[in-house]
Amino acid sequence: MQTVLVVDDEFGVAEVLQSILEDEGYRVATAINGKQALARLNEVTPDLIMLDYMMPIMDGTQTLSAIRSNATFARLPIIMMSSLEEVSVRETCTDYDFFLRKPFRAMAVLKAVQQLLEHPPRK
Repeated sequence: MQTVLVVDDEFGVAEVLQSILEDEGYRVATAINGKQALARLNEVTPDLIMLDYMMPIMDGTQTLSAIRSNATFARLPIIMMSSLEEVSVRETCTDYDFFLRKPFRAMAVLKAVQQLLEHPPRK
């Protein structure tokens, strides 16, 4: 069973993503900010991370940078999520593998997750 770490400070978004992914057979771990996500990486070894761009304490850009600088996790596929347009996100953050704009459809989430897990971009 593949594991997805969902990092989002909006409880409702994390809960919906968890439900969608678990219904498809994925194991899901959650974190409410980047600092908690980095701690969770020591407890859970995800196959993919879904990361919110705007969060308190440690935002998506800082979290992504910390993940990519850790050799153990540097190659994990990461989906960046935001209600902002991707062009705005790319001004400060570029090292993710896929972008999902909020609000998103369940099928778009599943398609992105399946695609990245089947064909990881960082080998």
